[in-house]
Amino acid sequence: MPAAAPPATSARKFHFISGLPRAGSTLLAAILNQNPRFRAGMTSPLADIMGVVIAEMSSKNDFSFDVTDAQRLSILRGLVENFYAAQADVGVVFDTSRLWCSRMELLHTLYPQSKVIACVRQLPWVLDSMERLVRRQPLGVSKVFRFDTNTTVYSRVEALTDPRGMVGFSFQATKDAFYGRYAPGHLLLLTYESLARNPAAAMRAVYQFIGEPWFEHDFGNVSYHADEFDARVGMPGLHTVRPKVEPVERTPVLPLEIFGRFANESFWLDPKNNVSQVPVV
Repeated sequence: MPAAAPPATSARKFHFISGLPRAGSTLLAAILNQNPRFRAGMTSPLADIMGVVIAEMSSKNDFSFDVTDAQRLSILRGLVENFYAAQADVGVVFDTSRLWCSRMELLHTLYPQSKVIACVRQLPWVLDSMERLVRRQPLGVSKVFRFDTNTTVYSRVEALTDPRGMVGFSFQATKDAFYGRYAPGHLLLLTYESLARNPAAAMRAVYQFIGEPWFEHDFGNVSYHADEFDARVGMPGLHTVRPKVEPVERTPVLPLEIFGRFANESFWLDPKNNVSQVPVV
């Protein structure tokens, strides 16, 4: 157990967005950003930077014996505070990373009052959405698949759902948080389906969860894109949000055998699994 540390005293509140890819995290950030008191965005490098620093403060470094737990806490809090130093005028910061669901204990240690919003979506549709992005770019190749040009829909799904893959890791991390000891009071699962179909009700639940006064959002005029990042990873449109929040009916592009294979993986839909009474919106 780490040594006891003084509570975080930041004037700003920090919350965290995590969960599955293609499940609404960028849409959620775009909506939250309409509130002038909030700052949110696509996946940031903060969680990765913290991981590197944690490793270097461990026994991996021969001099780690001279770093106390109190120093570790101070350094990691400093990373969060300084990363968002330019947004000192906002009251609530939301940092996004698929890693956060796997670091619930760390977040509770650093910021005991922080909340984690995990965006989830039925797994076949997550994979289907990823496959659609691939098929939009027949002349390109994506970093997500290590720039391998010799892939099929089957090998791409296997790569995505591998425990270290883009979807597989985030799915297991979300389950880890959902069943973990820090879920009660700290974790909310926000389904893509609810956010798309009834954004006002979904966002009211988010505001209630984080304890903030309601802000009237314009769900017909939402905007967000990260064209440079999406181009770098070879998936244009990965973080582009349509202006109007609404459900879009689609026919799956995945083979039915793949779609059916993952059809029953939405663990959050079964009340028997929710032993910690995590709110699912």
